[in-house]
Amino acid sequence: MYFQDLDPSTFYNNDDYALANYVSDPPTEELIHSIESELGYKLPAAYIALMKIQNGGMPLNNCFPIPNASANSYIGISGILGIGREKTYSLCGELGTQFMIDEWGYPDTGVYICDCPSGGHDMVLLDYSNCGPEGEPEVVHIDQEFDYRKTVLARDFVSFVNGLVNEETFYL
Repeated sequence: MYFQDLDPSTFYNNDDYALANYVSDPPTEELIHSIESELGYKLPAAYIALMKIQNGGMPLNNCFPIPNASANSYIGISGILGIGREKTYSLCGELGTQFMIDEWGYPDTGVYICDCPSGGHDMVLLDYSNCGPEGEPEVVHIDQEFDYRKTVLARDFVSFVNGLVNEETFYL
């Protein structure tokens, strides 16, 4: 249904760092429900579908153009956090959602799914502010350096993934 034609070998950079810090075994239904219960939000079906193809990783297309911004304006992402607890960069891992809320003061309005090259100064969030914990969240960028400014990137996770581009695209 979602991402049927996605090939992990052309979507992700599976170097040693990515494998050690992001990529987990595909999530089981039991793990998905446990993580949703811990976070307090139902994960989007499209996000779960991508994690069943590969559970977390560093996408090769690692930029998302900022809507309604000037030319060549985009956010960069380091990786997409997988469903789990054991990897440093997983939803409930050492540097996952709860860490960002507790330690960095990020808004508690959803699930942080992508870290950015800034090392914690901005993140990508599945934002449930407008839909409630069971709804379909928007994908937003939260910028800690600008008082946690929220910028809507995509109406849903599918649109976000489909909108990812390679940084070189901006310099052609």
